[in-house]
Amino acid sequence: MGWQSTWFAPKASYGDFLVEDQKIRRYVDNRFNRQMPKGAVAKVEIIRTRNEVNVTLHSGRPGIVIGPRGGEVDKLREELEALTGRKVTVNVVEIKEPDLNAALVAEAIAEQLGKRASFRRTMKQYCESAINAGAKGVKVICGGRLAGAEMARQETQKIGSIPLHTLDANVDYATATARTTYGAIGIKVWIYRGKFGEEVEPTERKRRRPMRGRPPMGPSGARGAEEGAGGAAPTPEGGATSPQRPPLPGAGGQA
Repeated sequence: MGWQSTWFAPKASYGDFLVEDQKIRRYVDNRFNRQMPKGAVAKVEIIRTRNEVNVTLHSGRPGIVIGPRGGEVDKLREELEALTGRKVTVNVVEIKEPDLNAALVAEAIAEQLGKRASFRRTMKQYCESAINAGAKGVKVICGGRLAGAEMARQETQKIGSIPLHTLDANVDYATATARTTYGAIGIKVWIYRGKFGEEVEPTERKRRRPMRGRPPMGPSGARGAEEGAGGAAPTPEGGATSPQRPPLPGAGGQA
């Protein structure tokens, strides 16, 4: 929970620094969040010293932001130095659990709504994903011409509790806008991670893989029931596949 901008300026330079910070954030957002491949940058921290600007990017996909052998970071640093006229240092911090970051969840929902996905299904899937990642509560509100309706309305999906009046509650909040062919849809996301100092530690969830050299276990516990039967190969875990939500940026590893 740090400040997004940390610096001190005299009265004559305060406005210039404020506009410069906004230019940096807008440039980073257009560079990594509005064009492919998306770097999933959720937060930009700016720290100023006497002659240097230190920019820290919090990303769910640091591999995209850093690039091969750090080429993208060096290119970004040169572009920011040309934009500001000052010496710039760029650091990249990985977001361990993207499902618990409200900004990334809101942008992911906006991206799905832009692809004409069902808003109720999308909201419910990302709410459940946040709860499975360790959140104690999540609330999503979408407002606008949902599903192309003639009259705009607002829909809410909530799981768990969101104690907005509790001062020591760590509630992450973010907004996003989905630009659709029938209008703009606003998205608000609240994610309750627990009280400060008691937040759940993000753990890396690994998929179970079958042992090498052995067929996967079937639903009845027998191995290789399909061998010799001339049938198709079994699906992973021996069951039928079900439709899943698109992965959140950064949840499936780095590019």
